[in-house]
Amino acid sequence: MKHIMLVCNAGMSTSLLVTKMEKAAEAKGIEATIWAVPVSEVDQEFASKTIDVLMVGPQVRFMLDEYKEKFEPGTKVTDINMVDYGVMNGENVFNSALALMGD
Repeated sequence: MKHIMLVCNAGMSTSLLVTKMEKAAEAKGIEATIWAVPVSEVDQEFASKTIDVLMVGPQVRFMLDEYKEKFEPGTKVTDINMVDYGVMNGENVFNSALALMGD
């Protein structure tokens, strides 16, 4: 099971991307839990859940270095490609997460 958390400003704008990533995981036959949270809930989520990859949306990219410092090496941290985010390319974003996990 893969655990991928997306972070955005309010947790709403990534909901469509989450759905598309879930479809990509299903098409590959990979079990994955993918969810989105606002910046204000990141610490809470880390305290209560297993997270393999944290992906930061373009609107909160300024948090990337802080999250890397705080959560790596246990959790892989990256930003979401702005073009993939803009066109909601869930397959590319999911593949990026898999690549970080070495899959």
